Amino acid sequence: MLIRYTRHNEVPLLHNRAGKMDALYFNHVQTALKKLGPQIRLRIPKLKHLELIIQRDVWVVVDLALSEFPILCWTNFQTEHRDNLHQPIGCEVRYFHYGASMIYNKTIEGMELMLGELLGEEMSKGEDKIVQFKV
Repeated sequence: MLIRYTRHNEVPLLHNRAGKMDALYFNHVQTALKKLGPQIRLRIPKLKHLELIIQRDVWVVVDLALSEFPILCWTNFQTEHRDNLHQPIGCEVRYFHYGASMIYNKTIEGMELMLGELLGEEMSKGEDKIVQFKV
């Protein structure tokens, strides 16, 4: 049974701001969630105690050494009435730790790398089939 992570709604935050998520990353995450399941957990490379929990409506960086205390999260993705796949998606960025801004870019880069590897493994299983169109 999958237990959704919700502590990002329960813990007081230091700061929040409006942000934008690059469409490439957002679309990659949506594809991964469809292929790999409703929740993906990734260890962030070079950040030993941090893990990224990806759910459809929130991406949360947690500190495993602090009982999965949230450090940083992206939430409230503005996908309603989205009519393109190339423009950035508005979102809310929440900071729970004073060092969260230092891992922001490293987290996104690590996520992209690791999702690419996981999706590559999934595709190499050969379960996806290409349908030929009749000419």
